[in-house]
Amino acid sequence: MSAKTTKLHIACDIGGTFTDLVAQAGDGVPHVRKVASTPDAPGRAVVAGLHALLADLGLTLADVGEVVHGTTVGSNIILQKKGPRTGLVTTFGFRDVLEIGRIRTPNMFDLTWDKPLPLVPRRYRLEVQERISADGSVVVPLDEGDVLAAGKRLCDEGVEAVAICFLHSHINPTHEQRTRDIFRSEFPELLVTASCDVLPEMKEYERTSTTVVNAYLLKGMQQYLLSLTADLESAGMAASILVVASSGGMMRIETAIEKPVFAVGSGPAGGVIGCIRLGQLNGHANLIAFDMGGTTAKASIIENGVSTMTSEYEFRDGISTSSRFIKGGGYMLKVPTIDIAEIGAGGGSIAWIDDGGLLQVGPLSAGADPGPACYGQGNKQPTVTDANVVLGYLNPTSLAGGSLPINAALSAQAIDEHIAAPLDLTRIAAAAGIRHIANVAMAQAIRSVTIERGRDLRDMTLMAFGGSGPAHAIDVAAILGIGKVIIPVMSGVFSAVGMLGSDVEHNFVRNLVCRLDRIERQLLEKTIEELRSQGISRLQQDGFDDDRIKFSFTADMHYLGQSSELTVSFDPAEITTTGPSLLEDAFHPAYLEAYGYRNDEPVELVNIRLTGSGMREHRLAFEESNTGRFGAPVGDQHRDAWFDDEDHAILTPVWPRSQITRDALAGPAILESYDTTILVPPGCMATSDGYGSVMIDVSEKLIEDAK
Repeated sequence: MSAKTTKLHIACDIGGTFTDLVAQAGDGVPHVRKVASTPDAPGRAVVAGLHALLADLGLTLADVGEVVHGTTVGSNIILQKKGPRTGLVTTFGFRDVLEIGRIRTPNMFDLTWDKPLPLVPRRYRLEVQERISADGSVVVPLDEGDVLAAGKRLCDEGVEAVAICFLHSHINPTHEQRTRDIFRSEFPELLVTASCDVLPEMKEYERTSTTVVNAYLLKGMQQYLLSLTADLESAGMAASILVVASSGGMMRIETAIEKPVFAVGSGPAGGVIGCIRLGQLNGHANLIAFDMGGTTAKASIIENGVSTMTSEYEFRDGISTSSRFIKGGGYMLKVPTIDIAEIGAGGGSIAWIDDGGLLQVGPLSAGADPGPACYGQGNKQPTVTDANVVLGYLNPTSLAGGSLPINAALSAQAIDEHIAAPLDLTRIAAAAGIRHIANVAMAQAIRSVTIERGRDLRDMTLMAFGGSGPAHAIDVAAILGIGKVIIPVMSGVFSAVGMLGSDVEHNFVRNLVCRLDRIERQLLEKTIEELRSQGISRLQQDGFDDDRIKFSFTADMHYLGQSSELTVSFDPAEITTTGPSLLEDAFHPAYLEAYGYRNDEPVELVNIRLTGSGMREHRLAFEESNTGRFGAPVGDQHRDAWFDDEDHAILTPVWPRSQITRDALAGPAILESYDTTILVPPGCMATSDGYGSVMIDVSEKLIEDAK
């Protein structure tokens, strides 16, 4: 990896509607291709997209040096409950840990809320005789007869994957390791995950839940990644495949197959990485990354040029977000994750009327097949995309550079029949209502990672991307009172673009439960060096020289008696001179910022973490990209678009995005490109930052009207 190469490096992001591909040639010039996703077999769209992209360039798969892959396969398996029958083997007396959880609800006043069913039904949660104490000593030896009986019963019940999670195995993993080895030897048909291999940390529920999710994903992710690899190899590609992790780093495909739980948030992470790198160029260090695709919308914050990370994440229906504020609503994943809120609102989200006669949008999506009504592939239900077509915001004849035909009459028909007529509304009012409801839902997702974390939105800039994001960004920003919006270069495929700017990453953790005022400096220094040695060894195995290896250390801490930790970065070199007090000095202000207060209780260190990064030499450089080529031919130079007044359409100029310069362009205007459409409402001003991004000042009137 230390040598430069002229081969193509390709990033691929699978969305619910489109699969996006971006290829970077040896000269740094990016090339873009969008193809319809194939939800029944996601890899089929990847292969088709690669062939189409390479055909555009006159190249073959043999010219590809590397494929960086972001996938939603893992998250879709959980959402759709399509994982295999999964079992859990645990310490005697602890089979109900998953059911008990944290005895919390996401909203204490919601009497209609139903607790999500565990991924492992109770009949497949089996106990064995064993017990390890909190100090790691063996209290009850492992009963291997129980292990064999449990394995036989699970196989007889048709279980395909099993999670092993014993009490205190993060301190002494010998019982788990032996049980794992017995299962793999005696029951090779079972896919086995042990918690000591996935999450060797304290907190029994979090560890059990994470291990179970990993087991639940094993079959689907293995089948998908191995099939994709085989298809590409048979077509003539010998390039390595990297999978984007939820943390924004990349992992080898072998790691993703073994530990798929680390890739549940794979796709969205790429966009956040891209925002960080582009923000460094145009001078915006405090950003809200807003990604709206065809199925979902996602939001994350970047502060001082660094993404907000969390080590606990709840994956659930509705808004999935960090568990610091909302607990009990989903499946707990205790893995390094970019703190991203996700909601089922996208261009393909279906508009419908509930039993109370109220207009609703999503979370059900038309997806890629059949897609919105205007695609003409059989769907008759109106979607957000159809609303945008009716309002004049989207090209009424085609999208994606002419490759996707659009039938505007079908959009009008769907809205008339299913929304306008039942609610006694005009077509324009119905379309505007659909769009507004979607915008409000997406604004709420942004609030969950900003205002609910004590951040002032007025100090931040919204960077909007995804196929649908640039068409909704200004209205969403106005609802939130944000005055500045950036539409990045290649915004419609920006998550894939961000993947090309990422590095290979490995995470290591060491459990150290001790008060900071009682811990020895030598123990800290020894732990840091052991973690550093692990990181160097693993990254060298991946082919990285020492000069391309970078480490970052964090510490999980809390006040004595608390059960939740706060993660704080630190410089390990300063431990030698300052000692453990360095960690305490960093913890108090971080706790004050997060929770609004601090106290005088002793601080307890829980974990030391290391993130080891292998820096890729061929990362995409925005400053070197030739962005002018991403303009699209525009047919009609003007078209009617409805903004504030449903009775009055405005004849709105339509421009190729590539023609936007540093000279201000006053709205209303519609900017079209191959990958997306940017909407500039009346009163707003748009300019270019010189790197291909469009900078939009949101009008004060629009913000006032949105209050």
